[in-house]
Amino acid sequence: MEEVINEIDSAFFMKLQDSVREACQIENGLFEKYDVKRGLRNNDRTGVLVGLTNIGDVVGYEKEDGVVKAVPGKLVYRGIDIEQITRGFQKENRHGFDETVYLLLTGKLPARDELGIFSSHLSSLRSLPDPFIKDMILSMKGRDVLNMLARSVLGLYILDEKPDDISLDNMIRQSLNIIAKFPSIIAYSYQALRHAYQGKTLSIRHPQDKLTTAENFLHLIKGEGFYSRLQADLIDLSLVLHAEHGGGNNSTFTMRVTSSTETDIYSATTSAIGSLKGPLHGGANLKVLDMMEDIKKNVRKWDDESEVESYLLKILRKETYDKTGIIYGIGHAVYTISDPRAILLKEKAREMASESGRSDEFELYSMIESITPEVFRKFKGEQTTKVVCINVDFYSGFVYSCIGIPKELYTPLFAMARIAGWCAHRIEELTFGAKRIIRPAFRNVYGRQDYVPLSER
Repeated sequence: MEEVINEIDSAFFMKLQDSVREACQIENGLFEKYDVKRGLRNNDRTGVLVGLTNIGDVVGYEKEDGVVKAVPGKLVYRGIDIEQITRGFQKENRHGFDETVYLLLTGKLPARDELGIFSSHLSSLRSLPDPFIKDMILSMKGRDVLNMLARSVLGLYILDEKPDDISLDNMIRQSLNIIAKFPSIIAYSYQALRHAYQGKTLSIRHPQDKLTTAENFLHLIKGEGFYSRLQADLIDLSLVLHAEHGGGNNSTFTMRVTSSTETDIYSATTSAIGSLKGPLHGGANLKVLDMMEDIKKNVRKWDDESEVESYLLKILRKETYDKTGIIYGIGHAVYTISDPRAILLKEKAREMASESGRSDEFELYSMIESITPEVFRKFKGEQTTKVVCINVDFYSGFVYSCIGIPKELYTPLFAMARIAGWCAHRIEELTFGAKRIIRPAFRNVYGRQDYVPLSER
């Protein structure tokens, strides 16, 4: 009897699946007919302008007489080029993430005493209540750190005496609290995951006030004395480079859309985390790392440019690896000639590769970076006008693996950085934004039909 029911259920489900698929189909020609901006992108690959911001600027092209022209990539935080920011704190041999958070929120670089007070305040907010750690993180186990982070962020709502207050002073208070607590939540979530599902020792360490954000995170993950200065420098650099990327990236736009309803910061942040969790957004560096493992296994001579090129062409032709035809870590929605984040990260990646004994592997990455644009041109044909470059994800996964960061933490590290930009955009949206709910239009093309009584169907 049970087998018969299962057969009926299976047949019904297949029919249901076919009906759902049919109901979702929309003719491609209709998108052109109604001039739909698919993915909120114009036909010339530029983004549809949907808002204004004072926070960040992402530059990869210019328009001259209506024609898009590729230019070297620029990333700007509050009017300051990311290269200037990075060179500034690196020259002084210090970490720059707290300074970057201050800049994104206030529009100004902090004076030495202001930075000291600000960093100390963030440090004081790192700890989580013991019952919260036990009940929200350790008891409610999960197999995905970002999912646990989202759940825990929602849990912070109950610890807030004014969770729904969107006055400026309260939003600043909430933002600093969330930014400071993200590393602890992520670290504890990972420790819970490895204990529950990997049979590892559960290590819950206390945040250290005297450590920088990057150092404190490595302390929570690896323990005191188990990370080098260079490793901490690279985590700090990665946090700075990922902290903001304009209002148009998917997770930041999600943060602004959700915040425009005037919901609480915890709900809005959770929606942004959900966006970032998608493999087309925050998980790209994992795909790069997986692809590179495949290349290392199948290319005999890593220093043979012709052999590497031949294998890359096979990937593009969907003949090998995951057969999607994608070289992961190559190309970006805005950057064309270069991604400034990748340039800055590559410099430190070379040092990290040397320290960890993986220089040969780094040179393979570097070769692929240099030859892929030409490989792409050969694949597309001589007439292609599209310009491609590596993006920041190309080197970030390699860097994390050299440091010994588990793969489960790659995208959560992205969130740990981007929460700074998310909070800045939420404050801007609710303080000086459009002051209305974001609500774009969709045109219905399904057609009309009459309701048929149940007895006649």
